[in-house]
Amino acid sequence: MRILLLGEYSNVHATLAKGLRALGNEVTVASNGDFWKDYPRDIDLSRKPGKLGGISLYMKAQRIIPKLQGYDIVQLINPIFLELKAERLFSFYNQLRRNNSKIVLGGFGMDWFWVNTCIKDKPLRYSDFNIGDELRTNSEALMEREDWLGTAKERLNRQIAQECDGIVAGLYEYWACYHPVYPKKTVFIPYPIEMPAKPNIAPVGDKIKIFIGINTSRNAYKGTDLMLSAAEEVLARHPDRMELRVARSVPFHKYKSMMDGADAILDQLYSYTPSMNPLLAMSKGIVCIGGGEPENYEILGENTLRPIVNVGPSRESVVDALEHLVTHPEELYKKKKDSVEYIKRYHEYHTVARKYEEFYKSL
Repeated sequence: MRILLLGEYSNVHATLAKGLRALGNEVTVASNGDFWKDYPRDIDLSRKPGKLGGISLYMKAQRIIPKLQGYDIVQLINPIFLELKAERLFSFYNQLRRNNSKIVLGGFGMDWFWVNTCIKDKPLRYSDFNIGDELRTNSEALMEREDWLGTAKERLNRQIAQECDGIVAGLYEYWACYHPVYPKKTVFIPYPIEMPAKPNIAPVGDKIKIFIGINTSRNAYKGTDLMLSAAEEVLARHPDRMELRVARSVPFHKYKSMMDGADAILDQLYSYTPSMNPLLAMSKGIVCIGGGEPENYEILGENTLRPIVNVGPSRESVVDALEHLVTHPEELYKKKKDSVEYIKRYHEYHTVARKYEEFYKSL
């Protein structure tokens, strides 16, 4: 098959492309590299800062998009698949639909279905937008609500979802938003992870090494502000038993190297499931402290492995989890081994690519 993966989110498309190519498919990745993370791509669609950067990208897209034709599959990472206003994207989407065979929409992150469902239907006990029946009011959540509800972004998302041939959800949360509306064309396929040659499954040393990555523009929204505060509190109580390493908005290659050697990673307080960065950490034998709700295991069909240290959507929950691990470090060794096994079973990128290939062929 000829496959175009358009857009990027946390290395999903770049990693998927490797797996699909290994199966003999011809794959093109066109993206902005996910901003400062700078993931690899075949066609660079990044935008320079300012208004001139937008004009330049728009003109570049006008040259490139018409040439992206004859693909069996075009998969969009998001309704906003280029760093342009939604109003600009309708024509590019229509060209892609007209000039290629099948369109697949990724349910991988921020979009209208995610925002609207979490605010109105609230199928999740907690999320980026709600804690129980109460809506979150941090500035990022309010900004996303304003950005997606009743806007051109909403219209674009709903049009693509209605017209596309298939929808792939990468996490349970996104499946819970899309599947009730489009049950016949929504599938869940786990995110792809490239396993390291030798995962570092070693017993904990004198100090538990905790790693946290901070995206400074989405700190409160993702809960890493509370997670960092919780870690600093436990560190202050146990400076001789814990070490804390913080990465702040660094490129992906540096992020990976800073992560190496850690025993556990703190990530995404309001998630039911681990996303790409904690999954990558788990493949290295680093335990995820974050989203590991029962629904995460149920959608995978996993009944025994429980490698994730699940925390609730509060600072206190993180403090309790860290305090327990610091005082019971022997528990981490098994979780490290289980973490690697978990990734091998469900996220190894060749395995995931085969699931995608089967889905594409079914269309």
